[in-house]
Amino acid sequence: MRALELHTMWQRTAVLLLCLAVPVVTVAAPGKAQVAQHTGVVIEAVRTGESVRIDGVLDEPVWRRAQDVPIPWETYPGDNLPAPVKTECRIAYSRDALYVAFVAHDPDPSKIRAHLTDRDRAFNDDFVGIVLDTFHDQRRAFEFFVNPMGVQMDVVLDDVNGGEDASWDAIWRSAGRLTKDGYVVEMAIPFSSLRFPRGQQEQTWGIDILRVYPRDQRYMFRSQRNDRDLSCQLCQISELKGLEGIEPGHQLELDPTLVSSMSAERESFPDGSMKTNDPTTELGLTARWGVTPNATVSATINPDFSQVEADAAQLDINRTFALFYPEKRPFFMEGSDYFDTPMNVVYTRMIEKPSWGLKYTSKAGRNTIGALVARDDVTNLIFPGSEGSSSGSLGRSNVSGIFRYRRDLGTTSTLGFLSTGRNGDGYHNAVAGIDGTFRLGKSDTVTFQALGSSTGYPRAISEDYGQPDRSFTGGAFDLEYGHDTKSWSWDATYRNVSGGFRADLGFMPRGDYRFGKVRGSHTWWGEKGAFFSRVRLGANYDRMRTQSGSDLYRAAELWASFSARAQTHGFINLSSGDQWYNGRRFSANGGMIFLSTSPASSFSFRLFASIGDGIDYVNTRPGDQVTIRPGIVWRPGRHLNLDLSSTYQTLDVSGGRLFRASLSELRLVYQLTVRTFARAILQYQDIDRSSGLYDDPDVQSNSRSFFVQLLFSYKVNPQTVFFLGYSEGRQGWNGIDMLAADRTIFLKIGYAWLL
Repeated sequence: MRALELHTMWQRTAVLLLCLAVPVVTVAAPGKAQVAQHTGVVIEAVRTGESVRIDGVLDEPVWRRAQDVPIPWETYPGDNLPAPVKTECRIAYSRDALYVAFVAHDPDPSKIRAHLTDRDRAFNDDFVGIVLDTFHDQRRAFEFFVNPMGVQMDVVLDDVNGGEDASWDAIWRSAGRLTKDGYVVEMAIPFSSLRFPRGQQEQTWGIDILRVYPRDQRYMFRSQRNDRDLSCQLCQISELKGLEGIEPGHQLELDPTLVSSMSAERESFPDGSMKTNDPTTELGLTARWGVTPNATVSATINPDFSQVEADAAQLDINRTFALFYPEKRPFFMEGSDYFDTPMNVVYTRMIEKPSWGLKYTSKAGRNTIGALVARDDVTNLIFPGSEGSSSGSLGRSNVSGIFRYRRDLGTTSTLGFLSTGRNGDGYHNAVAGIDGTFRLGKSDTVTFQALGSSTGYPRAISEDYGQPDRSFTGGAFDLEYGHDTKSWSWDATYRNVSGGFRADLGFMPRGDYRFGKVRGSHTWWGEKGAFFSRVRLGANYDRMRTQSGSDLYRAAELWASFSARAQTHGFINLSSGDQWYNGRRFSANGGMIFLSTSPASSFSFRLFASIGDGIDYVNTRPGDQVTIRPGIVWRPGRHLNLDLSSTYQTLDVSGGRLFRASLSELRLVYQLTVRTFARAILQYQDIDRSSGLYDDPDVQSNSRSFFVQLLFSYKVNPQTVFFLGYSEGRQGWNGIDMLAADRTIFLKIGYAWLL
């Protein structure tokens, strides 16, 4: 970033922060005695100087010396009932790694759900694992899980914002083995893959040891009791002691990549010919350095952001707001929880084509810091509105920056600051604000966020998209209160976003509105052996207006959710209300249902359906909408996984059916080993419109598209990989047969070099 741009961006940020600080400083931080302190068991880790072979066979002497830790409590669906099956855990450590072993007994091993899958995709299986709060601050933890086949799953738990991030990938070892009595799992987690305080003679970590046991219900067993009236999880886990003389180290990881590709695309559709582009080969490098035990720097040059994992298909018809697609690029996913706040102000997919990037994350004492800077070769924009959003692109580069600071308060509360900025030729956007999470007693939580923005567009953008032709400002505020206990829950939300607020590095496609919501529910827990394990009945009222006071939406809703045998979960919602669009009022009455069930290890089924009043946004008139989304997963054996999903949508208006749209997706994966799989993704979309019912005479009566991606993958670890893939897209409309529009073949080789 040029020095002048950097100075200007942070100058705007500082001014905005000062403006926001005045109304917020009246919020008082709670004291330290709001939640129960440590209530779990104390576990002593045993030290070993011997080598431990991670093979699922517990024949090393250290396992005979290690403390036998039981997992005796069923915390779901039962409320701290004795676990119906026996599980033993042992923990040891050396100078370099933490070792964990599990012996999971089972009265009927034939019912164990265990499949070979890619990493992070075995959460529907049986599995065991640990949760490590290495700073023992009850806010953030690392989760390591392994299924009976040795498949790894690693997650970061954010207990402040109440989320889990499975995009985090550590380098560690695991093995699993089925036995005649159940299964055995071994894990070795290098201390270099963790963050924890340095220089302490003896470490004390928070630890949760658990086993997931999916049978007629999805049972969860833990090493300690779980209080459902507590709004925090890490505040009630066990403690791991005895870790002496360990250091996280200053590990340097270099991940060079080589990507080669050859593509072809049709010059004009449908009459143009396919033009084959010159083959390309690019070298890239990503580096990660543990500057201190508490801080990590990541840098990338010419990063490989090839879309190895295709986005799940979504229908984009009769919609007024931009579609959301999750981030899947490793550089941005790692440590993404550091930047989480109540409003979605950080959405790194807005950085589409970075040529380089630099990221810093740190956790030291009560202070958490995250910073990211990247140069993006394009500048994509979302222009929010109260009734819809539009998008555009500057077609020029920018430098994007994100800074996040969070301070821990009391036992489990936090106060934070966030700023983002993008600067390019004739363009700038800066956002800054503060946020906080305060736990008031055992079951009550208050969160807030206050933001301000400053934005300026080039004249061409202002004219083409109806945006202000000079620099303008805006603000956003969010306040939420929640009360959550075993039987009763209620919450209230208020959000205010001005028409001038822009978060160009976030995903906030709606602007110029004020929104309020109140909700309450009661939960009934079933007795042991009952068909229903949990039933929840609730109601809520929502209302949304523009800043000028015009109504946008209001509705009252009744809803119910339940969990039952055969791992069945359901949700039913009935709503009655009104929606305003383009100056007109429309009824918004309807109902929806969601159902999922997994009666066997090899089969699961899901269904979403909604019916009710709809709006034809193109022609501004009422209609009747139907949406149905069924899906099945079939796993014949341990290697093959078939996931078939579909979406069917119709809208009927006066005069007939306006459109019928269908979208189907098949994901077929054959997992040869824990490290190797072959995958095919097929997506087909078909849309029929009654052109005579549209005001626009040139509307396409029919459009179809087909996408296929074939991939062979070999992974030694998340960074040492080999990918070979092929993708092709086809299109057709108004009687024209589907023709190939583009095709690509690509090869990627990546290697993790640890120094």
